[in-house]
Amino acid sequence: MEGGNSPGLQLQQLPLATAAVSVQPHTDSFSYKENLIGALLAIFGHLVSSIALNLQKYSHIRLAGSKDPRAYFRTKTWWSGLLLLLLGELGVFSSYAFAPLSLIVPLSAVSVVASAIIGIIFIKEKWKPKEFLRRYVLSFVGCGLAIVGTYLLVTFGPNSHEKMTAENITRHLVSWPFLLYTLVEIIVFCLLLYFYKERNANYIVIILLLVALLGSMTVVTVKAVAGMILVSIQGALQLDSPIFYIMLVCMIATAIYQATFLAQASQLYDSAQISSIGYILSTTAAISAGATFYLDFTGEDVLHICMFALGCLIAFLGVFLITRNRKKPVPFEPYISMDAMPGMQNMHDKGIAVQPDLKSSFSYGALESNDSMPEIYTPATLPIVQEQHGSKAASAPPYRVLEHSKKE
Repeated sequence: MEGGNSPGLQLQQLPLATAAVSVQPHTDSFSYKENLIGALLAIFGHLVSSIALNLQKYSHIRLAGSKDPRAYFRTKTWWSGLLLLLLGELGVFSSYAFAPLSLIVPLSAVSVVASAIIGIIFIKEKWKPKEFLRRYVLSFVGCGLAIVGTYLLVTFGPNSHEKMTAENITRHLVSWPFLLYTLVEIIVFCLLLYFYKERNANYIVIILLLVALLGSMTVVTVKAVAGMILVSIQGALQLDSPIFYIMLVCMIATAIYQATFLAQASQLYDSAQISSIGYILSTTAAISAGATFYLDFTGEDVLHICMFALGCLIAFLGVFLITRNRKKPVPFEPYISMDAMPGMQNMHDKGIAVQPDLKSSFSYGALESNDSMPEIYTPATLPIVQEQHGSKAASAPPYRVLEHSKKE
């Protein structure tokens, strides 16, 4: 009888074991739904932001190539781009409230792909099909790799979800893994800042590493702020907690300093290099911060982690190939041919300055007037002595230099 009852006991315990398995992250359909919502919001936001930036760029180019005296901010095209940019950034901000941080950050490759496609479609040069394919083959390959990488990121991304309450954020903030990570990041940031400011090490990797370290803190605080706003909308008010305003201040401060270093990098290096290297470094730092602060990969199996890493590598390679194909901008060197300018004095005119002083800060090659300059700075004249036949002409030099007076 005891032996006969043992199978029955095992069958009665089977539903309990199944219920225990159902609470695991990968069997919860609602968590997958949140991942999908967050990924779609991020992709939509990056697409709209890319369209908005290209629309504003088109507005600047159109004004520069026309005789329209209006400023760029007085055109409907520029304002349309600004509104679309705000809509895109709002979509990216909202995506952090639904999906894990490590899933949302790599999806910024969508903006690079969108910019490349927009640039190819609206190209204004005349080209042949063979020349077009040879010239943009790297862009096509890069776009394909970035799309494949994005698919792997969305499919095998981390599936950890946690309510962004003030209590949970405070618990993560004082946890020893994040405190250790923050200490290492502060030390590395101070060392890089020392070499950049004191040693004048203006290498692109150093500047973009500073941007990446600041960006990792920015995305951590963005997810906290967006998550607490979502929880407050759902009914549990979190906006009255001090941790919300601490995260909000840190988000604004790190974003401002991040933009400052990006502006300095854009003055020294090409935008294509900044896009590719910055994407790789910023994504790596943000994923590390998300895995440390929010424990994104806790409970994930080895297969999902490896496929997610493979998706990141493929996306990195795709962005690198896309930005590698961009033309390097030719630096503009202003040059004015004085002979071609109507009314401008020629440099061969005698006794007259090459170009009169315009007495303004924006002038091309303006020299000081010779009237206010001492005679020592005036060039010595070399009058030509005509050659004469005879005995007296033999002792005369072919030319003579006028001597300066003692007043000089």
